[in-house]
Amino acid sequence: MKKQINPLSSSFRDPSGFLFKHDGILYRQINKEYQSIYEKFISSGLCQLLQKKGWVINHEEVDNVEPPDSELCYRIIKPEMVDFISYPYEWSFSQLKDAALLTLKIEKLALEKGLTLKDASAYNIQFHKGKPVLIDTLSFDDYSDGKPWDAYKQFCQHFLAPLALMSKVDIRLNQLMRVYIDGIPLDMASELLPWNTRLNIGLATHIHLHANAQKKYSVTKETESGQKANVSKMGLLGLIDSLQSTVKGLEWQPKGTEWAEYYDITNYSDSAFDAKKSLVKEFVSLAGGGKIWDLGANTGEFSRTVTDLGSVVSFDIDPAAVEKNYRMMKSAKETGILPLVLDLTNPSGDIGWANKERDSLANRGPADIVMALALIHHICISNNVPLESFAEYLQSLGKYVVIEFVPKEDSQVKILLKTRKDIFPRYTIEGFEEAFVKSFEILNKKSVEGSLRVLYLLKSKSS
Repeated sequence: MKKQINPLSSSFRDPSGFLFKHDGILYRQINKEYQSIYEKFISSGLCQLLQKKGWVINHEEVDNVEPPDSELCYRIIKPEMVDFISYPYEWSFSQLKDAALLTLKIEKLALEKGLTLKDASAYNIQFHKGKPVLIDTLSFDDYSDGKPWDAYKQFCQHFLAPLALMSKVDIRLNQLMRVYIDGIPLDMASELLPWNTRLNIGLATHIHLHANAQKKYSVTKETESGQKANVSKMGLLGLIDSLQSTVKGLEWQPKGTEWAEYYDITNYSDSAFDAKKSLVKEFVSLAGGGKIWDLGANTGEFSRTVTDLGSVVSFDIDPAAVEKNYRMMKSAKETGILPLVLDLTNPSGDIGWANKERDSLANRGPADIVMALALIHHICISNNVPLESFAEYLQSLGKYVVIEFVPKEDSQVKILLKTRKDIFPRYTIEGFEEAFVKSFEILNKKSVEGSLRVLYLLKSKSS
């Protein structure tokens, strides 16, 4: 009996084709209706040029895989796998900015080859080997002179509006992307932005006036996008230039938060800090390396300690810490680390159509190894999460866990308990072990030099 292969739950909106998995390998079916555009994408040299620059994900055409829908199928391609799929609401300011600028650079190059991006979704960009890359090979369409950029409104909602809000109002407003999965509405962005942004030509044009145009003209696609019905190629290039300069002009400096300067105020001596790094690396090596998730990674000090043992996703709740982490990654041209914003007490959930379009953190796992260093007191004391519950959640995320227990006698825990009643009688090393052995086997434990802390290597009992 033939095995039924269905499209991925996130790949259903585009009639040009869809993603699917066969024997654990990712493929994309290109439908017959997209044949002429795909052939032009290849024959024009645009595909090769974009791949050479690292702006579009590499792929190979295959003929040894049966298409899920043979009646519609023109071709099957096998794209290069991305280690971890992330979403715009998990990115730092500079990550979103780099993704925006890449989208505009691709559109410019496409226009030179007689093509255009038919959409400008931030979800079409992923961070791969340290850089943003377009992963949707079917994002292109034929360009004809006089045609406006259909993706203009989407670009403004997915990129420009959140960047402006993050830069001019509050960095945390990027989380609106979790609510508005199709991009932040421009009328909302216009209302939230301070009045003086109307003096910025780019923001005035692409957000404020654009939002007004949407309200006034809502009948046709051309007027809804805020453009005239006919736009010359030169005019379209001028629009892209204007968007580029507007995005480049938006800045945000990561400073002043508690966690962005965390390592400057740690109670470790330099030698103890180095000893902890060695111990963490030892435990990750014993677990075999692989796909590593560092929870509460701050600016990525310990993430970088283990990048030679696998690919590391470096999560933290603080946008400033993640921004610093990403800037360090770019400066050093690191390829094995991905900094992301994550509130572990409210992690990214399954959202979008039928709650299946964007995956929760757990559904993007499991990781081979989860690191949880100097984290447990924030979860279990600051947020009242029971030890057993934390253990169960960590078990759902990874096969092995490297976790640091921080006792009440530690100065950082004392700070937390200064302003609240101690209602945590089980928060002891004995209570920790009793709770965690229900989900994990303790493979190793060692004291962290120069502190009262203990580092554990745990193996999930379900793996």
